[in-house]
Amino acid sequence: MPTYVVTGVSKGLGFEILRQLSSDPSNTVVGLVRDKIATEKKVSEELGKRPNVHILVADIAKYGDLKKAAADTAVITGGSVDYLIANAAYKTNFDSFDPIGILGENPQGLEEDLHKLIDTNVLGNIHFYNLFMPLVLKGKVKKVICISSGMADLDLCNKLEVETGSLYSISKGAMNVVTAKFNAQYKKDGVLFLGICPGVVDVGSFNPAELTPHQLSGVQSLFGKFIQYAPHFKGPATPQTAIRAVINVWENASIEKGDGGGFLSHLGNKQWL
Repeated sequence: MPTYVVTGVSKGLGFEILRQLSSDPSNTVVGLVRDKIATEKKVSEELGKRPNVHILVADIAKYGDLKKAAADTAVITGGSVDYLIANAAYKTNFDSFDPIGILGENPQGLEEDLHKLIDTNVLGNIHFYNLFMPLVLKGKVKKVICISSGMADLDLCNKLEVETGSLYSISKGAMNVVTAKFNAQYKKDGVLFLGICPGVVDVGSFNPAELTPHQLSGVQSLFGKFIQYAPHFKGPATPQTAIRAVINVWENASIEKGDGGGFLSHLGNKQWL
């Protein structure tokens, strides 16, 4: 039966991935988190008893944590993994409301935030892939999925003049290249590497009542551009709807269809909303 390793399952999209995958008792789902006790409590309270769920401690920004998690996963799964899901990411509010030129007025803050984004969202995932690859190569399905963002799409950024989220977008854009490079190495071994954007999802990142007038204006401007791009857009999707769509994309994707190393939306194409 399929085995999955998913990072960042303590909340948000990661927890929803865990919930949906583990609803099938034939699936084995290993979740990597920084706080094992709190996550196991959440799983117990919200999902009940699911013996097919295994929670391991791992901060993806720490190589040693990931190395131990890979060894522990091998014991749980018998030495193989079918799916790697790189969901965990550092998401900052530092760049959420201002363009990169304004961020540059705080050079220390910009440097610190970008370093953390790269360390977690890029280097952490490179180590995650490398350390778990021996297990993936022994798996039957051989799919490695990165939860990406349409904010890293150059055409969307330029067409809509999306000024905000610059540092986060840089980290996701870098991961798209990482996906392509791993594909270049492992395609011949039958491993599919793919980045998927879940769309705009309500995971509780912003409470409008807590935003300053400046911040609220920035959010409204961005959503106005989204509506211009996709007139049918009615607002953020629920995690349940978004992850259902993402799973459908990765299940339908294949090397044979030319998806290896690609970057797709939750719709399975380049339409981000």
